[in-house]
Amino acid sequence: MISTWSEWKRYPRPGRGDNIEAPITPGIYEVRIAGTGALHSFGAVDNVAQALALLSVGSRSWFGRRDPATLPDLEYRTCATHSKADRQGGSGAHGRPPRSLYERRGVI
Repeated sequence: MISTWSEWKRYPRPGRGDNIEAPITPGIYEVRIAGTGALHSFGAVDNVAQALALLSVGSRSWFGRRDPATLPDLEYRTCATHSKADRQGGSGAHGRPPRSLYERRGVI
């Protein structure tokens, strides 16, 4: 059984000490650019919190530094599932495309 989507939350910016609020269970996440609503990334993963924490949100320079002003302002939402089978059986419910779209993008 798939739970409902969380509300949109602001993705933490580096150096501000903010936390990601997400389940440590299998599920689906979606990240969008706050100003435009354009899709930044999404995934069906075994650990939603870990996937969001490891998400690459900006370009890396050769010197390992990023200019915080150039990072996009992001928002994220999550949908926890009880099992891996639940997250892969998406039928378009909960406002997301059917499983075949995830497969074409290499998420599942």
